[in-house]
Amino acid sequence: MTKVGNILFTNLPVILAPMEGVTSFAFRELCKQYGADMMFTEFVSSEALIRGVEKSFQKIEIHASQRPMGIQIFGNKADSMKVAAQLAEQCNPDSIDLNFGCPVKKLVTKGCGAALLNDLPLMESIIKEVVKNSKLPVTVKTRLGWDEKSKNIVDVAERLQDCGIAAITIHGRTRAQMYLGNADWSLIGAVKNNPRMKIPVIGNGDITNPQIAKQRIDETGIDGIMIGRASIGNPWIFKQVKDLLFNDAESSSPTLNERAEVCLNHLQMAVKDKGERYGIIELRRHYAHYFKGITNFKPVKLQLLTFTKVNEIIGVLKKITENYY
Repeated sequence: MTKVGNILFTNLPVILAPMEGVTSFAFRELCKQYGADMMFTEFVSSEALIRGVEKSFQKIEIHASQRPMGIQIFGNKADSMKVAAQLAEQCNPDSIDLNFGCPVKKLVTKGCGAALLNDLPLMESIIKEVVKNSKLPVTVKTRLGWDEKSKNIVDVAERLQDCGIAAITIHGRTRAQMYLGNADWSLIGAVKNNPRMKIPVIGNGDITNPQIAKQRIDETGIDGIMIGRASIGNPWIFKQVKDLLFNDAESSSPTLNERAEVCLNHLQMAVKDKGERYGIIELRRHYAHYFKGITNFKPVKLQLLTFTKVNEIIGVLKKITENYY
């Protein structure tokens, strides 16, 4: 059993990570259908919320069918993060997550995301301000440290717990690694097995199949597992992981027909939610993953990536099984 604030999971939760340009309404709906226990919106800028940017508020709309849902915000000013968290709460999420782990340059150069690993006093002041003024459980997602010489996550986790967070998610890389190399789960385990830690510790990084998920859980004893990039175009991974963890059963891989049907469903939901243009753009990030490993797929992929009309893409998806099964 894992408890994050007032959110109770009877089994170890398998969670969808917040990902910019990925965890939209349509994709979350699919992941929920395949067993994701908790999900997050795409992360949003605290300053954009304060300025009332419509697109940011659209990103954090909460749908009852997808609960429990968290909203992740990023920023580098305690007052702004406090106000942004209060604005996010008006969307009625189940938790507020603070992004102290995103490694991308456009955030880090502004002092946001993983940049806060270089300024722990500021990170602490942000957390204290948000926790003090929030009615919801406040959680944090971060990394092992800034670089190889500053893997200080054991100390950081203690300090953040003392600031009042309800759970911590740790990606097993430094900011310097970006998404290269291998995630270091030994330090995630060190945080979890630190006697001082009382809050749930959730692990993230390189969970690409059910066997790896089970191995990491067994090795570390973590309270939850978060899946990010491996879920793109692959919502089945949540069911596969849970089948192995809780039923000791290995799920079969989806057939080509199922991949095409789920991809089509994703497209239709995305277009309904965002309109034709942006719904089509959303799916372009997923096609290669939906149809990974299919031989002679390049010409079909090119059509999926270049067609600009929904009916054209639907036609391609409906022909996939006929041509490639």
